[in-house]
Order: sequence, then C-alpha cells, then structure tokens
Amino acid sequence: MKLNSVLILCFMLLGNWQLGTAAKSNKPTQINFTQTLPKEGNLILGVFQDGQLGPQGQAMDKASDGALSHAIQAADFEAKTKTTHLITAPMGSGFDQILLVGLGHRDNAKTDLQWQEIGGHAVQKAVKAFKTVPAFQADVSALDNSHKIIAHMAYGAKLGSYYFDKYYTDENRHKHQDRLTFITDQKDQASKYYNQELDALADGIWFTRNIANEPANVIYPQSFVEQWRNHFKGIDHINIKVLDEKDMLKKGMGAIYGVGRGSKNPPRMMIVEYMGGEKGDAPVVLVGKGITFDTGGISIKGSSNMWNMKFDMSGAAATIGTVYALAGREAKVNVVGIAALAENMPGGNAQRPGDVVTSMSGKTIQIRSTDAEGRLVLADGVYYGDMTYDPALLVDIATLTGSASRALGKDYAALFTRHDDLVAPFIEAGQQSGDEVWQLPLNKNHFKAIENNVADVMNSGPDAPGASAGAAFIGSFIRDTTPWVHLDVAGVSWSDKTTPVKASPGSTSFGVRLLNNYIKTHFEK
Repeated sequence: MKLNSVLILCFMLLGNWQLGTAAKSNKPTQINFTQTLPKEGNLILGVFQDGQLGPQGQAMDKASDGALSHAIQAADFEAKTKTTHLITAPMGSGFDQILLVGLGHRDNAKTDLQWQEIGGHAVQKAVKAFKTVPAFQADVSALDNSHKIIAHMAYGAKLGSYYFDKYYTDENRHKHQDRLTFITDQKDQASKYYNQELDALADGIWFTRNIANEPANVIYPQSFVEQWRNHFKGIDHINIKVLDEKDMLKKGMGAIYGVGRGSKNPPRMMIVEYMGGEKGDAPVVLVGKGITFDTGGISIKGSSNMWNMKFDMSGAAATIGTVYALAGREAKVNVVGIAALAENMPGGNAQRPGDVVTSMSGKTIQIRSTDAEGRLVLADGVYYGDMTYDPALLVDIATLTGSASRALGKDYAALFTRHDDLVAPFIEAGQQSGDEVWQLPLNKNHFKAIENNVADVMNSGPDAPGASAGAAFIGSFIRDTTPWVHLDVAGVSWSDKTTPVKASPGSTSFGVRLLNNYIKTHFEK
C-alpha cells in the first residue's frame, strides 16, 4: 500500500473514532397547523371536564350518530388535566383509535406552562400508544387567546417529543417524530404566533439537548464550536468569534488555558454576538461553563458515574442555545453568549494541585483541586465578558458544585447574586418558564474564605459552603458595579426521568427557557 493511502486510511479511522459510530440525525420535530381533520387512522382528541365537544368534535359525533360522545361517557373519562385514555373509535367516525387527553375545567384559567405540559404529556402518551403521533385536535376556540393556547400546546408537544435515540440500531426503539400536526380553526393565527415566538425557542432547546447529550468523543471544544456554527448559518445579526489556545496565552487567560492543558483537544472560547437591539445599547452577556468532559484532572474522580461528566458543558450549551433562540425569533435586544470550553484530562501536561496560574484579570489563583475547574474557565470567561462589553446584565450558568444539588435537589437551580433586586424577577421568570431557581446566600465571608496565603485566591478548600464559595470565586472576577447573577445548575442540568416537556432521560437544557423569559420580559423592546 502506498504511503498516501496509508495516511488517508489512518485519517479515516481516527475520524470515525472521534465522531463516534454512525448514527441517525436527530433533527427538531416540525410543527404543522391545519383546519382539516384526517379521514382515517388514529386521532388525539382534547376533552374538557364539562364533556362538551367543540364544533369539529360535534361534527365527528354527529357523523357517528352520537357514538363518540357515548364512547367518552362509557370510558368514564373525567378529563382532568394531563390525564389520557385510549378508546376504540366508534363506527362512522372514520378513525381506528382515539387517545382522549384531559384539558381540565373549561372555566379554569391555565398558564402558558400548563398548556405546554398538556401538549408534551399528550405526545408522549401517543408515542406509547401508537408509536407514531397522530393529529391532535383540541378545540379551545371558546377560550380567550385560543390561537396562543394551541401554539403553546404545540410548543410543549415539540419539547415533549424530544428523544435522544440517534445511536439506537434497533428501529423499534426509535421514538423521534418528524412532524406533529395540530388541527384548529385558527390555523393562520396559531401558526403565525408559534413561528414568531416559540419555534426558534424550541429549536434552541432541541440543539442544546442534542449537544449536551452527545458523548465526549463527539463533542469536545472544537466540535462544540463547529456544531453551533452550523446551526447559526443563515441567521441575521450574528457574529461569531473563537479564541484558541494561542489567543488565550496572548490575552493572559491562564485559568482556562490551565484547565485544558492536559487534553489533546485544546480549549476554546466561543463568543456569539447577536445585536438585534438598538445600536449602542449595552448587551446582556451570558457566560457558560463548557467542560466537555470532566475526569477531575490530576485530582481524578472516582469511576462511579463518571460517564455523566459529559454533561459538565451544560451551562455552555444552554448559553449558546439561548442566543440561538433569541436570534431565531429576531428579538429586539443585544446579547452576547460566551462558552468557556475545555476538556479536563490528567495528561502529562496537565496542571497539578498546588500550581499557581494567572488569570486574564491579573489575579493569581492557587490550584487546590484540579476538579474545581469550572470556576477557572469561568474566571476568564466572565472577566472577558465584563470588560469587553460593559454589560447591562451578566449571567453565568454552570454545573458548578455538588453542594447546590444536595441543597436543592432536582427542583431548583441555585441562584447567587450581589444584587438583591435581581432575585424576585429571576424567580418569577423561572416559575413562568418551568426552569425554577432558588436563592442561596452570598456574602463577604464567602469572598474572604477564598483568599489564599500563596496566591490572591484559591479555587477549592475554603472553610465555607461549597456552592457559596464557588459563587464568590466567580464573582471576584466581575466588577461590583456590574449587575450579575450566578446560576449553579449542577442538580438540574440532566435527569434520568421523563417529564412532559423535559422529555427523554439526559439533558434538560436548563436555563434556555429561563433566560429567554427573563430577557424577553426585562430587555426586549
């Protein structure tokens, strides 16, 4: 074999290892709105607790000589919110089976989130019942803003239909849906609202989940950048910058560079600028921890559950996913997303406990534990974002500490800030979006605790609560005058349970819905 052929073969083999096994694409489900009922097959039918059917349901009932309403009554289906019941379709309806979905009391007002959960729950039950999801008819025309209700159900159904099954070789295990159809007499209004406000948000969440769920041999700093580059193609007002290891050394970014030194996949800092607002308006800056795999470095973790350290880049994925959502729906706001990316490996060039590194800010850091690496990449990330953009608000999001997850479990992300006026609006945005947060303490004692007798600060080991000390470490690289929120999402970034809108086990994309809601409410014009 010629030398060139050998080199090409080696390159192909290396490429196959790096990219993982051949797999199917996991493209976002497409949403379609129509006014026309299908003539055969199966159907999903939304039913209110009062038992009354809407105009289209009444037409179906009439065509079956009342057999449809009789079948619903015979099933003793109470139609409570998010309940389902599968019935055999009555003769004359044209259908085989009908999945009844409870919409609750017609007179009980529901939030957007509740309608989303109804949609997500319905599509998941339909996948179990039918393998593929039939058309969904839920006549809510008698309710105020009914076109928005249908759109939110469709949005929830899209999120609920997500399943990371691209590596399954058994076709019977696949749950991915290419298209979902919603039947409504307000087709045009629902479609317009959905496409303007919700579809890009759903896609941003979808891409965030995809990237976080990928194994570390597929997503590493360079491939993270390239995948998001591809997603942003064709979107207006986007400018992408990428700092490589040489740029980091020139800028004095010793903190992020030190974390990535031990890996053959060098660190990157991805900066995505979306300037959809007024020229000159200070942007919102979002900074995400992007450890594409965390072994702990020299301070190596135990082998138990190390496999899920691929999720240690969830903050970076959510950060860029949020920018994608805002840009995709053409939000009138200026936002910058910064992904601080590194792979934390115990290689021969890895930094050691006891080493001292100098951050971009000029502050020196003693490395007490190489497994406290997230705050290191963020130290350079938040400083760069603060000093480069003079932001109206700076938010960092990170799977930072086990302390936060032990304190709040799977219900809330931990919120820390020096600015108390930001707490209530973020809690409200979390309640409205479904990504809920809870404030944990941050005070001068936590900043005092990270001071070090060798360097300016240390990255681990202070006599203070771990989550608060981690927040103080990050905050020490941000000016006191900059409005700042730190979100520790260690407990909520992934889950092994299915929920109506958080879908399959794996990434929850936590933060995208929260930040989209907060920015829309407080910054968009």
